Formats: sequence, C-alpha cells, structure tokens
Amino acid sequence: MKQTQDAKWAANLAAARQFHAREGHLRVPRKHGEHMGAEDALSGRQGGADGPVVVKLGMWLDNVRKRAAKLPEQRRADLDQLGMRW
Repeated sequence: MKQTQDAKWAANLAAARQFHAREGHLRVPRKHGEHMGAEDALSGRQGGADGPVVVKLGMWLDNVRKRAAKLPEQRRADLDQLGMRW
C-alpha cells in the first residue's frame, strides 16, 4: 500500500517533534535517524513490519530546507513552532 504525501509528512513531523522534545532544538545532523515506536509512525512501516521505525530525520529536514519556498504555509508553521533553522 502506497503512502500518501500527507501520511509521510505526518510521520516525519512526529519524528521532528520527538527529537525536539528530547534535545530541545531541531539542529539534526543529516545522517541522523530518529527511532520511532510503530504506533508513532504507522505510515513509516514497510511491508507490514512490526516494531520500531527509523525515520531519516536529518535527510528529511535538509530536503525540506531546500524546498522551503514551495511549502504550504501550515507545514512551514508546524516546523517554525519547533524552532526550525531555515
């Protein structure tokens, strides 16, 4: 089953929020993978696998920065709330 863009965004945003809650910032190294519980990142599952999911958070944030001008206002606001470094 293919993930929707909204589901992918929600999973990545949940990972960003988890990282921010733990670290107090959103300065994520590009190679960082955020370990999420399966219930926190259902859309990140592949092949119906149970257990933890690793979200490539650093890579995602770097890509989001490169496409910042094309982001919908709400998505940009969600990241601004976490102190996103644009």
